[in-house]
Amino acid sequence: MAVRWLCSLFGKPFDGGKRMDHGGPQQQQHPMEQQQQPYHPQHPAMMRLYEVQKEVASLGPQVCTFSGLQNDRDYKRLERELTRLLLEVDQVDTEGKAELQGARKRAAQEVEGLLRYLEENATHPSRMAIEELSNEARQLVDDRVVAPQRSGGAAEINDELVDALQEIVLRLTQVKTEGRVPLRKARYRALTRMCAVQDVIEGRTQQQTLSLPLSGDTHEAVHRINQVMVKVSVARSQLVALLMGLSGRDSCTHLSRILTEMQVELDALDVSGNAAIRNYRKQVVEEINGLLKHLDLEVEGDDTRRYDLGQNNSIREIEAVRAHVSHLRDGVLRHCIMGDLSFRPKAELQSLLTHLDQVDTGRNPCIREARRRAVVEVQAIITFLDLREALARRQPGPSEHPSHRAVWLVLGSLSDLQAQALGFDGKRLDKSYMMLEELLTKQLLALDAVDPQGDETTKMARKQAVKFAQNILNYLDMKTDEWEY
Repeated sequence: MAVRWLCSLFGKPFDGGKRMDHGGPQQQQHPMEQQQQPYHPQHPAMMRLYEVQKEVASLGPQVCTFSGLQNDRDYKRLERELTRLLLEVDQVDTEGKAELQGARKRAAQEVEGLLRYLEENATHPSRMAIEELSNEARQLVDDRVVAPQRSGGAAEINDELVDALQEIVLRLTQVKTEGRVPLRKARYRALTRMCAVQDVIEGRTQQQTLSLPLSGDTHEAVHRINQVMVKVSVARSQLVALLMGLSGRDSCTHLSRILTEMQVELDALDVSGNAAIRNYRKQVVEEINGLLKHLDLEVEGDDTRRYDLGQNNSIREIEAVRAHVSHLRDGVLRHCIMGDLSFRPKAELQSLLTHLDQVDTGRNPCIREARRRAVVEVQAIITFLDLREALARRQPGPSEHPSHRAVWLVLGSLSDLQAQALGFDGKRLDKSYMMLEELLTKQLLALDAVDPQGDETTKMARKQAVKFAQNILNYLDMKTDEWEY
């Protein structure tokens, strides 16, 4: 059942078919209608159905934005409340009257629709995929960070861990939500927590490169700062556990209070004008602030504007650039069909790359991915123009190595295939897609068959041609993966 249809029900108090406002009709009924509906609205059955509808109206928005699973407390509460309302509707005595029976049926359909929508989203394959990826990240962080510190050991925080988390984040951005608000919300909440953990871990790897802590013999305040540093290390592990759902006892409020107390303790220290110690204290305070900024994630995602990226200003900016790119791409392909190479909007395309580089992603991986894809679209046109220009300028001499000539023949074919890839607007199951993919694969095989015979120039040219062909395949794959924000 569509979200819009469900949510539209919440503003319509049930009154047996006529819209009412707190018990009073908004428009006059026809006299014949009044005679045919003597039970509206004072009849006890109608009044009870109206009371049920008011409860449905209060539960509806909660159902439409619930992003959890069936074992969540809120799911069980919503399911229990809606089931209760369904039973109450079923118990309404209609006295065998058609008007009351119709009213009861419509009320039951509203409740059943919400129950169905609640279950569909909690058990949707995409919701399961989000949960699986979240569990994978949770297990990774638990094994490498949380568990070692709880057992008194050292956390394995390194670039390998950061890369592993980044790979999970990228897979999470690929999960399809079908535009469903609960699925968008679930994906966004998972992404924000993983990105926050990445930020905390990356901050830790940077801090490890500093020559800290200072020796306690330097100043009496240094010993106190060193003690705070130990507490910050523990708090970092607690924060990571909180963000990944690995802490059953701690809360964001409790950890925020602990970190704030550390700041107060540092502010009270007398560093006696020592610049080195002042800088040391400043760095510790900054690390505390870096942890504090992630403690508002308890309610992260409740604001629709955060996960409904279609309304995001950065996404709108990216989409405006993509529309411009599409216009330029059509112009380039149109001129190439006519054999006209004079249309070369490379300067304009480069300015669009600069524009995209300045788009604020707000550390949102979905916005980062949207920007990356837009950049790939621009670069694909630029490389197409560069190859076309190189082919037009090429003047092979009689002494050209045969293998080198073979590579250029393949590049000529790849240029034609890239034009088809740039203009492709279908799906992966389309026959034209499969043919294009097969032709690109054949060109890769042709390059693999080229024997450079020790010629370094040919080796380099073949390597670049292989990369070029793979980039076309990747571009074609990106255009057809049905990615969404």
